[in-house]
Amino acid sequence: MTADGPAAPVRVGAMVRRLDDQRVLSLDPGLVLPLASVGKLLLLGEVARRLADGTLAPDQPVELLDDDRALGGTGLLGHLAPRRWTVADLTTAVAAVSDNAATNALLRLVTLDAVQELACRSGLRDTTVHDRIRAARGPGVPPTFATGTAHDLCTFLLDVATGSWQGQRASGLLRGWLARNTDRTLVADTIGHDPWSVEGVQVMNKTGTDTGVRADAGIVVGRYTVVYAVVAAFPSGAERAAVGELRRWGTTVDRLARTHGQRSTSS
Repeated sequence: MTADGPAAPVRVGAMVRRLDDQRVLSLDPGLVLPLASVGKLLLLGEVARRLADGTLAPDQPVELLDDDRALGGTGLLGHLAPRRWTVADLTTAVAAVSDNAATNALLRLVTLDAVQELACRSGLRDTTVHDRIRAARGPGVPPTFATGTAHDLCTFLLDVATGSWQGQRASGLLRGWLARNTDRTLVADTIGHDPWSVEGVQVMNKTGTDTGVRADAGIVVGRYTVVYAVVAAFPSGAERAAVGELRRWGTTVDRLARTHGQRSTSS
């Protein structure tokens, strides 16, 4: 079964996949769209890979530059007094609050080229990071931070969920960071994820918010494990409709994580 598409003018690329029986629900999963901060998944992946193989240490200090601190947007570190943080601090800040200053500091440490190479090695055909975070974009720089597809993101997260991406250590680090995300306002808004409930569902995700973009990709562990990616691009005035689309997909994710439901196939 293929999900009914949203009404124009919102463009949506979405895929939901359950691991135990490979049930899939999708809508234009190969549509290439801006990812906003969901692209930070690849940066966190490169850091996890290096920590797992010992080429990077969690307590290694990293300096925030004035340009990092002046970025604005999401995050806290640019507003705090310390200028030096550890790699572990920065990954936590990126995963938990999508910190832009921490993102640029880590990108400078591991390099943009390495993050792009990781995307290629992970089999992502149409998903990558193009640039550092910028307060404004003009001539001579990439028009957006990252672009990609729901299909690529689901493929990546499926391997992370099973531990087959770069091995159990790297996959486990990435899952742990994503579990600290504080933003549950998009797809995860309609997923019951009370950890104290008998039927509690764990959500590990990364969201993205930018002008004309809302995105969410993650792993949900309940009775069954589900991976998902939903990206919505929209013109001015359509934000409410876009957010509604992501939350509608969250209902599907929640159902697949808890019950068997009806068999689905990819579109």
